[in-house]
Amino acid sequence: MKKLSLFFAACLLASPLALADVVVIGNPSGPDSLSSNEVRDLYLNRSQALPGGQKAKPLELPEGNAIRSEFHDKVTGRNDAQLKAFWSQQVFTGRGQPPEEAGSPAAMKSRVASTPGAIGYIDSSDVDDSIKVVLTP
Repeated sequence: MKKLSLFFAACLLASPLALADVVVIGNPSGPDSLSSNEVRDLYLNRSQALPGGQKAKPLELPEGNAIRSEFHDKVTGRNDAQLKAFWSQQVFTGRGQPPEEAGSPAAMKSRVASTPGAIGYIDSSDVDDSIKVVLTP
């Protein structure tokens, strides 16, 4: 029984979701903080501007990424299938396009750091001085 408990504990610790601690990041010239509702609205095409009026540029990680899953679970409340259906409807009705995709967390951080108005999300362990944390969901 003890070996079984140790096995399950090891599996839990090895899970990428168990280790991921997502943070929302912004360009250093953008706002110092955003609320969960503001970030949700930017990622679900309900708003296109940051507080203060600057045009927002939300970025996504690829489908299946553990950090993306954690972000959407905590902020938008939608999984990959729900997001795909939502954006299909938005595009079909002409209401909007999905956020641009950054191929990796490193690319996400680099694009947010170099693009005014950009927001994204990465694991908290990847944060450095090139970007600022605007929300910890």
